Amino acid sequence: QVQLVESGGGLVQPGGSLRLSCVVSGNIFTINAMGWCRQAPGKSRELVASITRVGAINYADSVKGRFSISRDIAKDTVYLQMNSLKPEDTADYYCYAEGGGLVYWGQGTQVTVSS
Repeated sequence: QVQLVESGGGLVQPGGSLRLSCVVSGNIFTINAMGWCRQAPGKSRELVASITRVGAINYADSVKGRFSISRDIAKDTVYLQMNSLKPEDTADYYCYAEGGGLVYWGQGTQVTVSS
């Protein structure tokens, strides 16, 4: 089993920044990749960014150049730095980890971009 706990969401004005954190625990040696997805009201969940065990990174086109995913292996934490936020970035953000044929999800953290 793998457990994920997100933090860092909140309300921010357009153009502002937020950093989301995801602390992973449990059988972390089974994890092949981690990342962030988001789900806006009335929309399906979409991939935002991912990072593999070997450090390969992928971003959704909508966030390229504005968001950055990183990890601190010593702290078992994955981050999502979000800059130049737009109202359309408003969503619930979920951390995930995949490995051993399974996908684990955090509880989600809400991000609202509004003036």
